Amino acid sequence: MTGAGAGAGAGADAAAAAGVHADADVDAAGVHAEAGAARDRVVVLATHNAHKVQELQRILGDALAGIRLVAYDGPEPVEDGDTFGANALIKARACAAHTGLPALADDSGIAVDALGGAPGIHSARYAGTRDDGDNLRLLLANMAGVVQRTAAFVCAAAFVVPSSDPATSAEWEHVEEAVWNGEVLEAPAGSGGFGYDPVFRPDDAGVSAAELSAAEKDALSHRSKAFRAIAPVVREYFGV
Repeated sequence: MTGAGAGAGAGADAAAAAGVHADADVDAAGVHAEAGAARDRVVVLATHNAHKVQELQRILGDALAGIRLVAYDGPEPVEDGDTFGANALIKARACAAHTGLPALADDSGIAVDALGGAPGIHSARYAGTRDDGDNLRLLLANMAGVVQRTAAFVCAAAFVVPSSDPATSAEWEHVEEAVWNGEVLEAPAGSGGFGYDPVFRPDDAGVSAAELSAAEKDALSHRSKAFRAIAPVVREYFGV
């Protein structure tokens, strides 16, 4: 089964399968043992970002009640897609192929109108260091003196079930994409969140994303919108 939500990008070929996965309370061997039973209600979150894992567990906790969301610590695939949707699929496909378990992944970033949509899919590596502080400083330097500061956080969420899964004869793939409109501030504000949160003020909030509480951000964000849109697809697969 394949599908895509509004605005989802086309998928790229799967990257090389990633490595072993684990979470805080289950070792890798224990999680792999669970893969032997048909339709075990376990989904791997295909990200190495601890902040993102915590955010996804909050966002999806109620929506996917009864389904365990397991963190992942294997090697990262090469993200060579040209859209957020393509890169989300690359990560989810690689994780699912290796573990034999359904996987959820996302690709997200900030698209700034005055910069022609940059950093876009290159948001995490914008400054070449994968350091949030370096990325923020480069973005603010590139926006110095710019009057038009409109921007959007974009998130593509992908759900993939490997074709080798014993419960289905075909691979499931689905992508949902969502945006959170706002503007780039002239200086960072707030200490919460991560990534570009300190320099992004959403249109539906009077403060930066980094000044919102976790609950406030979860109710509004691009990531929340995308993953809540894909949650019914995950439930459909598990029959819950």
